[in-house]
Amino acid sequence: MADVVVEKVRGAAPAGALPAGRDAPRPGRRWSRYSGRTFYLFVSPWVLGFLLLTVVPLGYAFAMSLTNFDGSSSLWRWVGLSNYRELLHDSAAWSSLARTLVYTAIVVPLSVAVALGLAVLLNRRLRAVGLFRTVFFLPSVVPVVATAIMWKLVFNRDAGLLNAILERLGLGTVTWLVDPTAFYALIILTLWGLGGGMVIMLAALQGVPVELEEAAVVDGASRWRVFWHVTVPMISPVIFFQVVTGVIMSFQVLVQPLLLAETNSIGAVTNVPPSTHLYMVQVYQEYFANQRFGYGSAMLWVFFVIILIITLLVQRSSRFWVYYEVDRDQKD
Repeated sequence: MADVVVEKVRGAAPAGALPAGRDAPRPGRRWSRYSGRTFYLFVSPWVLGFLLLTVVPLGYAFAMSLTNFDGSSSLWRWVGLSNYRELLHDSAAWSSLARTLVYTAIVVPLSVAVALGLAVLLNRRLRAVGLFRTVFFLPSVVPVVATAIMWKLVFNRDAGLLNAILERLGLGTVTWLVDPTAFYALIILTLWGLGGGMVIMLAALQGVPVELEEAAVVDGASRWRVFWHVTVPMISPVIFFQVVTGVIMSFQVLVQPLLLAETNSIGAVTNVPPSTHLYMVQVYQEYFANQRFGYGSAMLWVFFVIILIITLLVQRSSRFWVYYEVDRDQKD
């Protein structure tokens, strides 16, 4: 009986051994839980959305820019690059582009600076600081149409709240929605919704190591020097992100100038002040007022190239003022 037990023990598989019929794992082969097929399955919704909602519309718009399509008639013809040649001599389009550049050059630095200033103030230990953060953030979640309509009522010359305050102060009324003050009204409307940028800046400030700031204070640095030479470099990647997204968004502003403009009895836009006649407003007029879908598509494609170039220039400049804890050019 003992000999039988010994033979069974000798024939038993050692602990951890694979069952019969299974191959041992190859040496050097990494274990993975999911296959490549699973990865492509999960990313397929984004890929399909990118192809159907971005690549296909871009290609369709480029093909349309080579025609004289008017948006409704089936009688259109291929015109090649004539729309682009016409755009080179269109003074109205280039004037609107110049105003857009000025608008971007004013709004983006102001938005970043004000958002950073509010974040610094709300990063302190204050009573009811959560309430203040909520109040400053709420305008950013209000739809842009509702915001524009609200500010149009505030800027109203006869019954607006802003002119009522100015009259109380003895400063007189201002016609905000016509030139030359319409441009400033548009800037005020844009800065109203910077709560989202403030929250991003606040998160960046809370990620700055306190030890660095305390070490600078111990070395005798003032609050301003600590902020400028320690805090700002540490959050410069976030500032860079805000600048890039701000530039792209400010170039594409359309709804705000249209809603602040004069309208007729049925609510249609009749007159956009020249100072707020930005590039996208010109594109809107070419599409829906002049029924020149081909020419409008050519304007959009040129605008896409301009935004791309400016974004690349901003990204190129980041090497001179953006600080990363790990050098991006460093190789492992």
